[in-house]
Amino acid sequence: MVLNVVDETSSLESLVVGIANSNGGIPELKDVYDPKSRSHILSGTYPLEADMIIELDCFISKLTFYGIKVHRPDLIKNYNQIYSRDIGFVIENKFFKSNILPIRSREIDALKNILNSLDPELIITFPKDAHIEGGDVVLHKDKIYVGAYIRSDYPKYITARTNLEGLKFLQNYFSKKEVVLLELNKSNTDPKKNVLHLDCCFQPIGKKSAIIHKGGFSNKNQLLALIDDFGIENCFFINSKEMFDMMSNVFSINKNTVVSDSSFTRLNKWLIKKSFKVEEVSFREIAKQEGLFRCVTLPLIRKNE
Repeated sequence: MVLNVVDETSSLESLVVGIANSNGGIPELKDVYDPKSRSHILSGTYPLEADMIIELDCFISKLTFYGIKVHRPDLIKNYNQIYSRDIGFVIENKFFKSNILPIRSREIDALKNILNSLDPELIITFPKDAHIEGGDVVLHKDKIYVGAYIRSDYPKYITARTNLEGLKFLQNYFSKKEVVLLELNKSNTDPKKNVLHLDCCFQPIGKKSAIIHKGGFSNKNQLLALIDDFGIENCFFINSKEMFDMMSNVFSINKNTVVSDSSFTRLNKWLIKKSFKVEEVSFREIAKQEGLFRCVTLPLIRKNE
């Protein structure tokens, strides 16, 4: 397999979609690594495996309708494998193995069939001190946006997944691209104030549009520069409740077609007004673990357009 991903919106040919089968049930609070899952455990509304399987099947049916090749991870029993985006990511023809939370370290093993089909020299592993997850890496034109938390209290936040060392490691591989730091707000306890990954508060759409949650960014100058990259007239701004609902975490099949949650009425109307085709799927149960369409996907091949 020859990988190719240079942006978030070119026509998709192949990807990995996570699985919800045998996901281990409701975890102990001590094992939870995001505040939204924690809140649903405490309220007795944590998602059921059967419901998440149905949601993923509906999503996959949309993808296959467009002729997209869908790969699934090998099953690891009693293990959460829903969010494929975080365990690895593709930039150009390279597969980067994320330096992920130890509790999730086995997930990459479930992609061995895919990894074995690649040139080993194009599989990149981060050093131990360089933390990064795929949800924090967003590609647009000649830029690689990286969401990170770089303050000295980084170790106290289980929600901080990417550090400055991870960003610097990426810069070594892409000297012709601009690797852009976007500092994110973090909270271990409040899901409306926590930005788990960059794609929870920012997402390019089509050729020049973007979804942005201003409150997700801790550095005002970085935020203003990001808005300027797209033009304020091309940005759809979401509030903290909409960020909590994962409104920025939609997924592009191509530059004209977006998979969005059927509950995102305001966003979907805006997308249609902008001449996008919107494929609606309900992901309300999967969203309870602080992830949505981009989080469950790991694109492998997009056309150069």
